[in-house]
Amino acid sequence: MSARCVHPFPSVTTNLTALDGNRYTKANTRLDPSQPGYAALKLHSHLRKLVIGQEEAIAQIVDVYQSWLAGLTSPGRPIGSFLFLGPTGTGKTRIVEAVAELLLGHPQAIVRIDCAEFQQSHEVAKLIGSPPGYLGHRETHPVLCQEALSRYQDRKARIGLVLFDEIEKASEALWNLLLGILDKATLTLGDNRKVDFSLAMIFMTSNLDAAGMESLITPSLGFAASEIAIRPSNSATDENLNRKLARAGVEALRRKFPPELVNRIDKIAVFKPLGAADLDRILSIELDLLQKRVLASLNASPFVFKLSPEARAYLLREGTNARYGARHLKRTIERTMVHPLANLMASYQIRSGDFIKIDFDPESGSLVFIKEAEQLPACTMSEMIAILTDSRVGNATGRPLNRKSIP
Repeated sequence: MSARCVHPFPSVTTNLTALDGNRYTKANTRLDPSQPGYAALKLHSHLRKLVIGQEEAIAQIVDVYQSWLAGLTSPGRPIGSFLFLGPTGTGKTRIVEAVAELLLGHPQAIVRIDCAEFQQSHEVAKLIGSPPGYLGHRETHPVLCQEALSRYQDRKARIGLVLFDEIEKASEALWNLLLGILDKATLTLGDNRKVDFSLAMIFMTSNLDAAGMESLITPSLGFAASEIAIRPSNSATDENLNRKLARAGVEALRRKFPPELVNRIDKIAVFKPLGAADLDRILSIELDLLQKRVLASLNASPFVFKLSPEARAYLLREGTNARYGARHLKRTIERTMVHPLANLMASYQIRSGDFIKIDFDPESGSLVFIKEAEQLPACTMSEMIAILTDSRVGNATGRPLNRKSIP
């Protein structure tokens, strides 16, 4: 007869101090639930580097990702569903691309649904395929199929990302499809195949009430809507404006979407308009990306460029517009920097190994490009790029630099 195993806790109501001390190890450690794991910290750091000024949305994504890593997400549902509201150009789509870049290795590793293409009910057939008996049944390949969700998955990242961009433009038929996806993580295609969304993160973006949000933003910046000054950051006015924008976004959401859809969304975040410090950090990110594009250019003529403080101030002045957000700054960089640099490269005025200083000429009101050095060895260029990157990050964050500066 085998000995019966005695559970160390014979009764739920038993006081721990009444048990035999040899059966467990005593501990009186206060735990810190705000401390995430390494993977979640890495995601948080990555998102903060690429998405500026949207701490609420970043925290929501990191919390859901940490819950999934711990195995505590709701069974039979997607990993998480998010709806991002707010003015255009504030980073709603960029944050999804940043998640894909870290988790799946590429910013475009997303099943992207442009909801402007599904404004009519019959167009939903492009998502799920035509049912048997309809014309083109065998020729129609559904966009939301299991193969599309699993296309970018691997052993390290068994996760799929689905983005419904500008969800407010879709027909009600697409909203009805979302009910089953968000609630049961299941979608039935036209040929009765099932698609499993239990390993997917669902993102939706919307520009609902953009006109109303613009009317809230413009008065705080001055009377001229076309030439809007840069907002000061971390002020009481900003906090009041953010609360008004959040309230306007949520109210517009409830007016537009049926309650059964809103009730199935896990996280809703209203993106804030970008202030002066936010745009300065975005400028640093865009300049670093431009330097990487120069080094990876197909003509094999890598060079290094540096902006003077006056040139940075000029880009910020020309690239600030509350209506269009960061996209206006990117267009300004393309117009005032990328196109002139492309001409200089095509005319062989800039060659491989050159060091170019970009300054602002107040007389012409434009940027000027000056070659300060040429035939730099690759090791010197790499060191200069590292120093300039530190300098840009330091200018944006205010932290001290680790390397010597370039004159």
